[in-house]
Amino acid sequence: MNLSNIQAAIVDLDGTMVDTLGDFDAVLNGVLRELGLPGVDRAFLGRTIGKGSEHLISSTLTEIGADAALYEPAWALYQRRYLEVNGDYAAVFPGVVEGLTLLRSRGWKLACLTNKPTAFALPLLRKKGLDGFFGAVFGGDAFERKKPDPLPLLKTCEALGTLPARTLMVGDSSNDARAARAAGCPVVLVSYGYNHGEPAAAAGADRVIDRLDQL
Repeated sequence: MNLSNIQAAIVDLDGTMVDTLGDFDAVLNGVLRELGLPGVDRAFLGRTIGKGSEHLISSTLTEIGADAALYEPAWALYQRRYLEVNGDYAAVFPGVVEGLTLLRSRGWKLACLTNKPTAFALPLLRKKGLDGFFGAVFGGDAFERKKPDPLPLLKTCEALGTLPARTLMVGDSSNDARAARAAGCPVVLVSYGYNHGEPAAAAGADRVIDRLDQL
């Protein structure tokens, strides 16, 4: 992969820039307690997050054997609790600030694209001091479909004014790799994220790195 041709980068949020597993643990298990339901462990959360909040809640209800009719009250509670907790139990991964600074110094345009709802993504980036790096931020509700569908990447390239072939996708999971491949973007994955319990090396990226500043 030749980075000299790259003009922009689209960067995922959860598991790529910020370790948000603690937030998900606090919020989701708080919702389950409030509904009188059993909790889930962090191993389950690490395998399940990354496909959007709707998928997380429905998968959780299935995991604990709860009635699917509880989805709506669980979703309402989840939204409220997440806005209250957002970022309190999260930490920026080592090398992220340095990596984003490096990419910006090359003159690359930067966008954040996440399956997290936009209303959760923007405050988290602000709280962690990362918002200033990005010219655009798109959550999982910004477009008709979420990653691994290529549509969000194609729309983000349009917003950046760059061709997919010259726009690098930086993520942590097969969602990011599959979306990038379908959109025609080169893709790099970090080794430490939440790839549904699978090693990042198995996701078919152009490169796997241990820190963002290795780009």
